[in-house]
Parts: sequence; C-alpha cells; structure tokens
Amino acid sequence: MARIRLFIDHPLSKGQAVPLDAAQAHYLSGVMRLRAGQDITVFNGRDGAWSARLDEAGKRGGILTALEQTGPQRDPPDLWLLFAPIKKARTDFIVEKATELGAARILPVQTDHTNSERIRQDRLQAHAIEAAEQCGGTFVPEVTELAPLSRLLEGWDPARRILWADEARVGAAQALAGLPRGPWAILVGPEGGFSAAERKRLSSLPFVTPVSLGPRILRADTAAVAALALWQAALGDWMDA
Repeated sequence: MARIRLFIDHPLSKGQAVPLDAAQAHYLSGVMRLRAGQDITVFNGRDGAWSARLDEAGKRGGILTALEQTGPQRDPPDLWLLFAPIKKARTDFIVEKATELGAARILPVQTDHTNSERIRQDRLQAHAIEAAEQCGGTFVPEVTELAPLSRLLEGWDPARRILWADEARVGAAQALAGLPRGPWAILVGPEGGFSAAERKRLSSLPFVTPVSLGPRILRADTAAVAALALWQAALGDWMDA
C-alpha cells in the first residue's frame, strides 16, 4: 500500500491531521480498498514526501495522520513551458510529460494557428497532479489559463529567456551548452506552426533564442517533450543528478 501516492494541499508535519475531501476518501477506500490503519505516501509540493496513516474515510471525506518524512522536497529548475493546445488527448500528454520532465509552470498559449480556442484549466491541473503522483515527484507545476501569446510577450520579463522551438529550422539539433543558466521558458507552437507575423516578432526579441529540434519536423506534442529533454540535458537539473 505504500505505493499509493496522493497529493494533499495541506501542511505536513509529524502527527499532523490531514483532512481528505470526498473524492480523495473515495479513491483511497472505494477504489484502492485501503482500510483504516494502513499507510500511504502523501506530498503537498512544499514539505517533501511523507508517510501517512488512514484514520477515517467515508462518503463525505476522511482523515489522514502524517507520520514521518520519507523524502526531501525536490523542486524543478526555473523552467516554464509555453505551448499551443492541440487535440484533447495530446494536450493532456503534453501536461503530463512536462510535469514528469520538470517544468515549474505550464502556460497554454493562443497563437494565430492554435486549433483549440478554449481549455479546461482545472482538468489540465488535475492531470499535472496525477502525473506527479505517478512519477514519484514532490512538486506540482501550476497550469495557467489559456492566454494569447501576443499578450504574454508584451509583458514578458526579459530576464527570463525563451527557447523557441522553431519548426522552420530543420537540421542538426541545436547545442545549448553555451547558453546561460537561469530562468528560462520553452515555446512550442501549434500543429500549423507559427504565422509569419509571429515569426517576425519572435525573431526581433533579444531574449528569444530559436533552436532546431533535429532533422525531422516533429508533431507539437513530440516537440514539447524533445525541447524539454534538450534543455534539461544542457541547462537543467539533469546536469546536477
């Protein structure tokens, strides 16, 4: 039962009583068949991983008791992912893999060629939580509401550089070893690519670095994973592992 991991938005400390909402109580007792007195692992994104004992679980909620810390808090590097939403299942895939690969914040953006005009932010946030639960993470990235790329660029802090996965730069994958470490964001476009106006604007911004992801044009969801892996290997915490 220790393999069960649950994200809890509540402070964790030794002996702390942790309330469960109805959905969490149902998951533990109704789906996972956990009984009172059995232990699981919980995390809240701030206090590391903890073992916790199930004390009560009913239709309206339940109670856990935090027992002891079993792992430290591991935060990702200061990396954001900006991506244009695509079909539902593939958008879910991007959010899940971005969480697993260590994105600190996930920002869906509306571009000129974005297929989806709206998203369910709460559903995508739930996917990020599930991904952190399943991959052993202790951090859950925020998934923001859909926002126009043009508006984000207008208010962008130039101290956070943007790595632009430019589909027009098909060729050898870009070497990132010479780029500075620090706050970054990765920008991946929609299935139809960026418009001419967007490409002109991105090319003019001094904090944007265009890169190639290799000799083949990648699908939008594959490009997001490839760009995250490329950045982590060159500038992220894969270097520190």
